[in-house]
Amino acid sequence: MEMLKVGIIGAGGIAQTRHIPAFQALPDVKIEAVCDVYEETAKLVAETHNIPHTFTNYEDVFPLVDAVIICTPNKFHAQITVAALAAGVNVLCEKPMAMTATEAETMLDAANRSGKVLSIAYHYRFMKEAQAAKRIITEKEIGEPIVGRAQALRRRKVPGWGVFTNKELQGGGSLIDFGCHFLDLSMWLLNNPKPVEVLGKAYNRLSKMPGQINQWGLYDHSTFEVDDHVTAYITFENGESLQFETSWAANVKDDKEYVSISGETGGLDLFPLEVNQAKHGMLFDSTMNWLPGDEDPGLFQARNFVDACLGRGELIVKPEEAHQVQQIIDAIYESSETGRSVRL
Repeated sequence: MEMLKVGIIGAGGIAQTRHIPAFQALPDVKIEAVCDVYEETAKLVAETHNIPHTFTNYEDVFPLVDAVIICTPNKFHAQITVAALAAGVNVLCEKPMAMTATEAETMLDAANRSGKVLSIAYHYRFMKEAQAAKRIITEKEIGEPIVGRAQALRRRKVPGWGVFTNKELQGGGSLIDFGCHFLDLSMWLLNNPKPVEVLGKAYNRLSKMPGQINQWGLYDHSTFEVDDHVTAYITFENGESLQFETSWAANVKDDKEYVSISGETGGLDLFPLEVNQAKHGMLFDSTMNWLPGDEDPGLFQARNFVDACLGRGELIVKPEEAHQVQQIIDAIYESSETGRSVRL
């Protein structure tokens, strides 16, 4: 059996809880090394997961592996990705692709020059509901898509750990951390149309107020500098449109993860997955009794990346598509700052 040797760069929570368990579950993968700027963290993670090598310099990982998984703060995604690709190493980079669309473009160019695999860890595409919805749309069950709606809302759940509220390291807040998943998923279900205009508004008023109630730990409201709530309206070259909202700290009754696609002859909602159609002079609402696939989208994501690296399959998340998502993220922030819509 052909084996893929993998290195983990950035040994924080997402590496430990998603990527290391997923890749170690695959029989044709061997995790050779873990790298973190904090040597003790790297050693602890390596010992816990039986990984033979540890480093604090990511370039030391490249000679030992065929691929790396980049789990660092967003600020370092582009530079590590470009270096890995130049060294002939395949890359799975955590979302978002980069801090900006310009950085994302350098990653895309590096992938094209190297001929190596580059994918971005938008794992919502790998959920069973999302895979089923994509099949339904591809098979024209709802006709051509027209309008998308996406909401990714959390009630008072600003991440109180790590560097999530550090603008210098992350580039943004709820949009670039959480909402980007739903932008990507919506774009994919709409068949990745070309965006032409974006009107957006980013807020952080609530999280800057003193005395906040927060379910996900403590943070300093006086230094809070990223967005905690974002809304946007996006139009596309083919006439489709997308209504979008995301928040870490919404004053809503319940958390909400929702994507809806309205097509010419029907529509679908997820999560949960439902199909709504008009035919035979009637209105139909259909729910799924059973969906194929693994309960862990991280495992499916790892399998797809490994298959692409070994020439056995096609990437589900292509870097060109992730770059397009990054362009929309940039445009939302720009629109909010200028108070005007942004043409792409």
